[in-house]
Amino acid sequence: MLTIDFRNLQIKPGFRVLDAGCGTGRHIRAVFQSPGVDVVGIDRKWGDLCEVRNSSCSMRSDESGSCIAAMADVTNLPFKDSAFDIVICSEVLEHIPDNEAAVRELVRVLKPGKDMVVSVPSFLPERICWAISEDYHLEPGGHIRIYKKKSLTNLLERAGTKCWKICYKHALHAPYWWLKCIVGHKNERSRFVNAYKKFLEWDIMTHPLWTHWLDKFLNPLMGKSIVFYLKKGC
Repeated sequence: MLTIDFRNLQIKPGFRVLDAGCGTGRHIRAVFQSPGVDVVGIDRKWGDLCEVRNSSCSMRSDESGSCIAAMADVTNLPFKDSAFDIVICSEVLEHIPDNEAAVRELVRVLKPGKDMVVSVPSFLPERICWAISEDYHLEPGGHIRIYKKKSLTNLLERAGTKCWKICYKHALHAPYWWLKCIVGHKNERSRFVNAYKKFLEWDIMTHPLWTHWLDKFLNPLMGKSIVFYLKKGC
């Protein structure tokens, strides 16, 4: 399940792409389909990085592309200034206490005039989760803040970027998390929640047209994620 729409980005051979907080590599696998692209994924979870190395880094789009997965802190990136042509940070900032430092670092390693994409949980669906369950957001390593669109736009633009597109994604996934919060977000035995999860998995695998249009219609109202497409100033 991709949160970033790569059709909005002009990925070219020779580009270096950073996925900051790559998790198990869902976006890395998508980027690595582009020929001649070097991809770097960083995360703080060793298990996730091992999965990236075992799967994404073996999916070579051609002989000239490369994939590296390494442990690093997004608030102190081990890269030179202007090292990347595209920077991705998806569903990460809501976990980080010093989010301003993280944004500064993401912009620092991006080349002037190039694109950065940031996604976080959108305000209303996330606020509902917090209202239903304290355990959902008090869990160690969990979400520590809820972003409003304007406040995050200001944070990103103060760091030296200009937002050129905002969209919402994954409306059909929002009810799943509401249900999880109702029954207990660690509860894996709820039949109704598991049935909805199977529906989402079926939707991801089969891509029926009716769920595509339903999701597209509902995204502005209850999209689980909000996605910011930005360009660094020259």
